[in-house]
Amino acid sequence: MVENLPNLLTITRILLLPFFAVNLIYGEYHYALLVFAAAAISDILDGQIARITKQTTYFGSILDPVADKFFLITSFILMSYIGLIPKWFTIVVISKDLIVIAGCFILYFATDTLKVEPSIIGKISSGSQFVLVGLMLVSLNMVDGFIVPQMLYIAIAILTAIAGIDYVYKGMKQGTEHTPS
Repeated sequence: MVENLPNLLTITRILLLPFFAVNLIYGEYHYALLVFAAAAISDILDGQIARITKQTTYFGSILDPVADKFFLITSFILMSYIGLIPKWFTIVVISKDLIVIAGCFILYFATDTLKVEPSIIGKISSGSQFVLVGLMLVSLNMVDGFIVPQMLYIAIAILTAIAGIDYVYKGMKQGTEHTPS
């Protein structure tokens, strides 16, 4: 019996990642799109089910964004390596994530606490990144395809940078408000 369906869905999303990556690497874009769609649906469902069934957990609140980051970073690294998206865009996304992760470690070691709440701009940034991956996969599966406009990459990169700045600001504020024991 499943004890926590939302967490199981999140773990399943992580387990789908190698199948997505292999299909993307070998140019099986229709399968990559199907796996991506399954992962996106599980991402939507896990949160909804957790709230409806009151199965939200601390573990799930950490695991869900980690699963999202694994999927996005893998997508961008592979897509930029293959030449489907600009390398500069991947560098912006990964740099933001590394800065935020480093900030979390510093905050935790400096204060012995860590409370990172997702921000609206962070959710919009991640959501736009998922839409970008989805658009690229849909385009690759169309006979004539379409080119994702450069302005879309720029807009999402700016959103990503703003989200990173927001997280750094909140982390610095949290660090300065903490009083040592």
